[in-house]
Amino acid sequence: MKIVDSSNTRAVNALIDRRPGRDPGVYRRVARIVERVRRDGDRALVEYAKRFDGRVPPLELPRQEIEARASAVTREVRTALRTAARNIRRVARRQVPREWSVSTAPGVTITQRVLPLDRVGCYVPGGRYPLPSSLLMSAIPARAAGVKQVIAICPTADPVVLAAAHEAGVDRFFQVGGAHGVAALAYGTRTIPRVDKIVGPGSAYVAAAKQLVSGDCAIDFFAGPSEIAIVSTEGRPDWIAADLIAQAEHDPHARALLITPARALARAVVREIGKQLPAHGPARLALARNGGAIVTASLDEAIVLAQRLAPEHLVCDSLAVSRRLTRAGTVFVGDFSAQAAGDYVTGSNHILPTAGSAAARGGLSAADFVRVSTLQRVSGSGFRRIAPAGIALAEAEGLSGHAQSLRVRLQQPGATERDND
Repeated sequence: MKIVDSSNTRAVNALIDRRPGRDPGVYRRVARIVERVRRDGDRALVEYAKRFDGRVPPLELPRQEIEARASAVTREVRTALRTAARNIRRVARRQVPREWSVSTAPGVTITQRVLPLDRVGCYVPGGRYPLPSSLLMSAIPARAAGVKQVIAICPTADPVVLAAAHEAGVDRFFQVGGAHGVAALAYGTRTIPRVDKIVGPGSAYVAAAKQLVSGDCAIDFFAGPSEIAIVSTEGRPDWIAADLIAQAEHDPHARALLITPARALARAVVREIGKQLPAHGPARLALARNGGAIVTASLDEAIVLAQRLAPEHLVCDSLAVSRRLTRAGTVFVGDFSAQAAGDYVTGSNHILPTAGSAAARGGLSAADFVRVSTLQRVSGSGFRRIAPAGIALAEAEGLSGHAQSLRVRLQQPGATERDND
């Protein structure tokens, strides 16, 4: 991990503005897979499941088998899953938007309706490590929002993932993954039903598949390699180093940055990383490729760079600084607010936007699993109050049909009003 002065614009740009490149080869391969599953359904799904996942039908695990396999998980881990689930559920329930009504004029009422999606698909990665926490983070908010059916797909059925599925209340679990799994959720096959929305992290192939199907099936957001940025002037070097390594171990392409006006802190953190970093593994590769300590002229400059980065995870020393950090998937404040705690047990969601998209939105929440729409009720007297303004605007836009649809009602003042309560 290198130390870079903020005056070295080229080096800073390389660390801050780096975005994951789109691999044309990946997109071509994924596009072929997605199109085959859309066209051929189960025939293509089964072929790809055998080739990529090593699975043969039946691809769905029955509930009894889920419970039987989950029973192999130790009591300690099952207790930890329940703790995490309880905290995630508590936060998610507060995230569901509320219904309300407002009268914009006498006789004109607008109501916000909040309706859960009918069926969602939760993608659970099954690569280097089993990720039960990702299942909890996607399925529990869906349940909190009132989704009628929650489906999980995962290329592996590790007992701890199945224990998480049981804890989260997943309705159906399929041992399938990759682009073919995403396509099956998006378009439906005889085996896997079509869903309203697909959520959850995954590989470059999964991300490409989600992007390709997004015109036909809603998704949460595009997620790339993990990111952490730490803005600190007085943090503990050993703890900062541990946090950077923890995030970097997700992926060789993960990005881990310290942004600080304290050169002594930057040097101490780099030394600690040298002591703590494993001899092999993705963390070493990630920190060599995408890790860095940027030394700024001031805390203000450090904050500007963090805002420009809009990282997935952002760590800072104090609430005062956190109030100025408004562009991040999630912000951790203080020495004990470890990013790894947020990955598992604080209750906040760890499925977060990356590659600068945190400038526009935060992480997955229960609000992502509902339809927020409006119901409009206008009485005859209310219509007569607002129609002249509507006619004037329609005519200003040259839309005579719009104006006439309002005018025709004004021309029949004696028409009987139907009860719309």
